[in-house]
Amino acid sequence: MDLLNNKKKGKSQFTILNNDSTDGHGGFGVGTLSLNDVSPVIIDVDHETAYVDMGALHARSEVEKRIKFLPNKDEVPGGRPYWVVWVTVDRNEDGPYYAGVAACEMTVDKEARRGYKNLAEHVNNMDKAIKRKIVVSHMDDKSKKILKEFLQGHNKEMWERASEQLKQELEA
Repeated sequence: MDLLNNKKKGKSQFTILNNDSTDGHGGFGVGTLSLNDVSPVIIDVDHETAYVDMGALHARSEVEKRIKFLPNKDEVPGGRPYWVVWVTVDRNEDGPYYAGVAACEMTVDKEARRGYKNLAEHVNNMDKAIKRKIVVSHMDDKSKKILKEFLQGHNKEMWERASEQLKQELEA
């Protein structure tokens, strides 16, 4: 499944994608991770908004474009806080649900065209989300609340089928 951003309608949605090439046939692509079921949700902490930006899969979200990222957070003192949250959707006998959710911090100063993010953390947390792990306990309460409201508002049934761990960890 995939979260898609439909800018014309101002709405994002999950869509179910077909079988992937790693379904056990033993051919090309076996052992690779599929990005078909993961989507990046960007949280703009200051504006208290969350939205899907598929460009983040390749570090090219709107927030990241034209920004030089530095490895030290102290080098971006005027940066605004953001989170990239990798959300993986899976399906069980009851239907689709939020299966893996992992958040990564990012700070961006648009005017200075500088930002901070830990690229290794982004890659590792995407991998964790794909592997159905929940990594959100390090988020601040305000960001947790924004993410929880986004996931609930996007699809209440998928939220209800999500793990108790996700629900508990997003309690702000």
